[in-house]
Amino acid sequence: MLHDCQQLFETINEAIIILDSDGYIKDINPATSQLTGYAADELIGQPLYKIYNGEEDRVRSEYELSQAKSKGKFISEGWKPTKTGGRFWAQLSLAPIIDKRNNNFSGYSIILRDFSERMARESELRKSEERYRLMVESVKDYAIFLLDTTGHIVTWNEGARRIKGYSPDEIIGKHFSAFYTQVDLDEKKPERELVIAVATGKYEEEGWRVRKDGSLFWANVVITALFNDQNKHIGFSKVTRDLTERRQNEEALRQSEERYRGLVEQVKDYGIFMMDEKGRIVNWNEGAKNISGYAADEIIGKYFSTFYPEEDILNDKPAMELRIAKEEGKYEEEGWRIKKDGSRFWASVVITAVYNAEGSHIGFSKVTRDLTERKEAERALHESFDRYRNLASELQVTNAELSYTNRELEQFTSIVSHDLQEPIRTIKSFLQLIDMKLDAAQTIDLKAYIGKSITAANRMRELINNLLHYSQLGKMELITERVAVNDIVNEALQNLKSSVDTSNAKITVDNSVEIVEGDRVQLVQLVQNLLSNALKFTDTDKPEVRIRAEKENGHIKFAISDNGIGIEQSEMIKVFEIFRRLNTRKEYPGTGIGLAICKKIVDRHHGKIWPESTPGKGTTFYFTINDTTTANQPTT
Repeated sequence: MLHDCQQLFETINEAIIILDSDGYIKDINPATSQLTGYAADELIGQPLYKIYNGEEDRVRSEYELSQAKSKGKFISEGWKPTKTGGRFWAQLSLAPIIDKRNNNFSGYSIILRDFSERMARESELRKSEERYRLMVESVKDYAIFLLDTTGHIVTWNEGARRIKGYSPDEIIGKHFSAFYTQVDLDEKKPERELVIAVATGKYEEEGWRVRKDGSLFWANVVITALFNDQNKHIGFSKVTRDLTERRQNEEALRQSEERYRGLVEQVKDYGIFMMDEKGRIVNWNEGAKNISGYAADEIIGKYFSTFYPEEDILNDKPAMELRIAKEEGKYEEEGWRIKKDGSRFWASVVITAVYNAEGSHIGFSKVTRDLTERKEAERALHESFDRYRNLASELQVTNAELSYTNRELEQFTSIVSHDLQEPIRTIKSFLQLIDMKLDAAQTIDLKAYIGKSITAANRMRELINNLLHYSQLGKMELITERVAVNDIVNEALQNLKSSVDTSNAKITVDNSVEIVEGDRVQLVQLVQNLLSNALKFTDTDKPEVRIRAEKENGHIKFAISDNGIGIEQSEMIKVFEIFRRLNTRKEYPGTGIGLAICKKIVDRHHGKIWPESTPGKGTTFYFTINDTTTANQPTT
């Protein structure tokens, strides 16, 4: 049996050392030599501290031996040297050897185990834990700390101190429920969170927490259950982040968005809505409903081309508008759009590209305003303006006519006060002379007096007839007909035959126009008055009058020329004024109404009349009549 024990002693893998009662090495197994590097003969007979760190560990070895003898066992761990100068981390189990038969103490047994690998792992773990601890303790934006299994605080980092206000010595050892509101405490929320964390591995939420000073902050909380290698629950880690500022910003943004949404949704005069990046409608306000007729549930999700006329859709106009809005930031126009009932309205449209905070394009906003009423008002205003402008033009013409009439009345007053009274005075004077001669029985020269009275009466009749004719021109209906130009000229010459014969004037007619359209009676009066003027104002022995008619620029242009006394340039603008006599010499008699009648006749035929003259060489009166005969002639 002793042999068997010796064989087991030598083959066991753990280093075994046998000491005598004084603590000197009696025997070692091969595993001891392998672990320490010493051969058996190098250790046997040596004191225990031989396998320690030398002579300085004598006291330590003696203490451990006494502890083993008195307590029955002593275990220690520490570095042990090797023969080659190396070292290993050893667990040393020291026990006394007692002979059970007689209870005699005979020495000590030592089991020496090499835990160098375990020590290396633990050392690395400690280093890692130290780095982690330093990292956690230095974090300032997060409160990171450990709880034991009951929720009491074990560690405390800088972030926890900054966020919650407690220093480590104030909070370590206290329950983490110190951070919860009274409402949460009454509902036992801290305990419930730990139960959930153990059951599911983690508990996470956002909610109100309490600082040391009693103030609240909005926290993001993550509680994680911790388990050791044997899956035994050993506590919790807790990470808390202060999100108060973010929550305030989010709340401010939410309120702002809520106010904006409420504002936009209640606007009734503008259609305001959002579209996605493809142009599909994603929201709808009251104004859009009022303008287009669609309710939100009828239009949301549809493409915004629903509002466009068919020709715009065929021309791909909606897509073009979105493309321009994205490229330039905004598209703006006015144009026709279609309501739900198919009716059109004139719209002012602004499409704006919308981007998120990261600069990504997320859609478009569209603002539409119905300008149909404004357009109708503008059209009505333009029409009203046109009416007023035409009225103003008519009033201007009327005013000119009234001014002209006023001047005529002034001249009429003058002629009544002078020209009409002059023949009356003449008649009266000669009648008085006749009366005197008769009273004196003197009949000499009575015939001459009577002749002069008759002449004055004839002049008065001529004045009155001309005045009546002039005043009636504006009232007489214009009888328009096609008249031969030669007939007009011949009739006027026939009416003036005695004057032509008396003056012995040479009359030349140069006519290239056959027909003119107008009032025959008035056109004859016009030509006759101008011929009469030409025959009257001549002081040559060989008076000549030339009558011409030709087509020019859509008009028929007449010219009646003489070789008479002519008209001074300063008097040209006065020739058509009523009762205006530019030459008052007795050899050129007249009433001053003839040319005024000519102008009124030409005006009624929508033409123009004007003189051209050189004093001493004659005068030409031109007038035009619109040529309406061409349109009535048959085509060939």
